[in-house]
Amino acid sequence: MATLEHYSEPFPWRTATLVASTVAAAELVGLFVIGAFVLAHPFHHTAKTATTVSTVASAPVAHHTATVRRTVTPVPAKDRFGPLPSVPLRPRSQIRVLVLNANGVQGAAHAEAAHLQGLGYAIGGAANAPSHHYAGSMVMFVPGYLKEARRLARDTGIKIVAPVDGLTPSTLSASRLVVLLGN
Repeated sequence: MATLEHYSEPFPWRTATLVASTVAAAELVGLFVIGAFVLAHPFHHTAKTATTVSTVASAPVAHHTATVRRTVTPVPAKDRFGPLPSVPLRPRSQIRVLVLNANGVQGAAHAEAAHLQGLGYAIGGAANAPSHHYAGSMVMFVPGYLKEARRLARDTGIKIVAPVDGLTPSTLSASRLVVLLGN
């Protein structure tokens, strides 16, 4: 039978564990100290600036000014303009809307015209658009009718509002807004 021997000296792994634990604890304390300095840095900077300002205030100040010459030329009277006159929003019943079908669906312009008439708009006509290459629907306006065009776009759920382009006055037939139904 084997006999068990007992050692009177402590095992070396216990000493190694104690040394490693002590080093780890020292590193942890060091990290806390560094973190405290990093977090306190803005406060330290403010205190340093305040001290510097008070030190500078008590010291004699030498002023060095550079002369900057700027010339200001007035705007000629012919180029000046004041604020643009604000036009109140016109009622829906006073606005003629032309509805153009650019999506190729039979009867879409007439259905939209009936919907707009139900909202109170005057309808200037419903017809097919000259071309069918529009990706989405849009509301177009003649100059001076932007506010009304935005309201019509909200009323119909159309996201694009743009000035009238590519339509002749005879095509508009006295309409001020155009709803172009795209794909």
